[in-house]
Amino acid sequence: MLRQAAATLLLATAMPIAAQTPAPTTAAAPPKLIVAISVDQFSADLFSEYRQYYSGGLKRLTLGAVFPNGFQSHAATETCPGHSTILTGSRPSRTGIIANSWFDLNAARPDKAIYCAEDEAQPGSSSDAYVASPVHLKVPTLGGRMKAANSATRVVSISGKDRAAIMMGGPTADQVWWLGGPQGYVSYKGVATPPLVAKVNEVMARQLAQTNPGFDLPAQCAAKDFAVRAGDRNVGTGRFARAAGDYKSFRISPEQDAMTLAFAAAAIETMALGQQAQTDIISIGLSATDYIGHSYGTEGTETCIQVDRLDRELGAFFDRLDKDGIDYVVVLTADHGGHDLPERHRLNAMPMESRVDTALTPKALNAAVAQRAGLAGKTVLWGDGPSGDLYFDKGLTSAQRGKVEAETLALLRGHPQVAAIFTKAEIAATPSPAGPPENWTLMQKARASFDPTRSGDLLLLLKARVMSIPEQAVMGSVATHGSPWDIDRRVPILFWRKDMRGFEQPLGVETVDILPSLAALIGLPIAKNEIDGRCLDLIAGEGDSCAAR
Repeated sequence: MLRQAAATLLLATAMPIAAQTPAPTTAAAPPKLIVAISVDQFSADLFSEYRQYYSGGLKRLTLGAVFPNGFQSHAATETCPGHSTILTGSRPSRTGIIANSWFDLNAARPDKAIYCAEDEAQPGSSSDAYVASPVHLKVPTLGGRMKAANSATRVVSISGKDRAAIMMGGPTADQVWWLGGPQGYVSYKGVATPPLVAKVNEVMARQLAQTNPGFDLPAQCAAKDFAVRAGDRNVGTGRFARAAGDYKSFRISPEQDAMTLAFAAAAIETMALGQQAQTDIISIGLSATDYIGHSYGTEGTETCIQVDRLDRELGAFFDRLDKDGIDYVVVLTADHGGHDLPERHRLNAMPMESRVDTALTPKALNAAVAQRAGLAGKTVLWGDGPSGDLYFDKGLTSAQRGKVEAETLALLRGHPQVAAIFTKAEIAATPSPAGPPENWTLMQKARASFDPTRSGDLLLLLKARVMSIPEQAVMGSVATHGSPWDIDRRVPILFWRKDMRGFEQPLGVETVDILPSLAALIGLPIAKNEIDGRCLDLIAGEGDSCAAR
């Protein structure tokens, strides 16, 4: 069925390039192209659950250096913070990207929420209708460092989401593109749409105009084919059938990732990435797994089909690079993990799984605290969900603020679903964490997500097995992530290069270790005090890739 046709058509219509003769691959030679792939919400659990069935691109990556126990080690396991760690070598406490959004109560505009990839200084920008920008990222990406060392380096970032493309590409990238809607891929760079992107958008429009009858159910997905009720929705049996012109269904399906990979392959060909004297870098954000996980959960036919299609599409993508003779190194990881919906967990031997109490939602919590503090009817707290950062209203007097803080702490510390509530002062006084990320305390995880200028006055963390989406008669998303627990923190980290000797290291590493590991392969020096990560030796047995250059 779908969707190799789209990739084939797009690659066939890519602009021609001059024939290149790539340099031979040797252990000593730096790769000519770095391909950094983030699969949004591809947890370590999801990776291992389907590993025995891989036969395409994911299979290839399991033959390289495999770190199945990687960590997005911070507490705020969301898309923007996660992507900010992958190619910066830094945790959110250093990147400044503490969440998908945070509050700036000093902002002049009525909307006090700040989206991680917006420039709120632009006229008319809001957290919902924003001008996309990398201004909030406080540290350089690998591509930015490569370009600073050699201006000939080409840095390209392509994704299904703006925040993924921006956080991995950084402010000095040559081209940054993301899926902007039915019209196709857009950019914040303000450049005229080049012919390749116009062709991508044309191919996507033609594909979107066709119906998709759905995907066949792989044999390994058959046992998952049963309906689960969540609010007003039945999930768990989907095949991604789509009517012509249905962009929402296109976006929440394997079709989106297939188009993103086809775009990336065509960009590599058209720009001759990896076929010149310097090393180039392309980052690719594959967003469909996340959209599917939110919409259907992680353990139904929908995610099972998605992982199978992802394996196939990655295989086709790598085969295309092989045919072009490019000497490339791949790293694949994820921005965070994910938690399946509690209704299916309860059917599958986990009766303790629950949804968050509506009393912990920001509106209800504000009302309860205001009542207890003698400020009924006033806004005393700001927050955007039933977990995460909470901010005291700026209009409170010092005495009122003290009362609000005391009542909030008393209310939350007595709630059966709350694991911890930390004050800003407590987190700030905690040293930056070190050592194996699997052994960190909740406070250490919180510290890794903390920025003194952006974090809240309090940090609310729910207990494990509490889904932060409350019970609702009408459900939008049925499942989510964002917790400090390992189901959301653990992600695979996979490195592969032609002719490398593969190995598996099950001990915990961090996504911030990716940048120094790749930098070592290309001989790019990185001062240890500028990042949080460490170089991972990618040579099995004798030898050390971290000391090679």
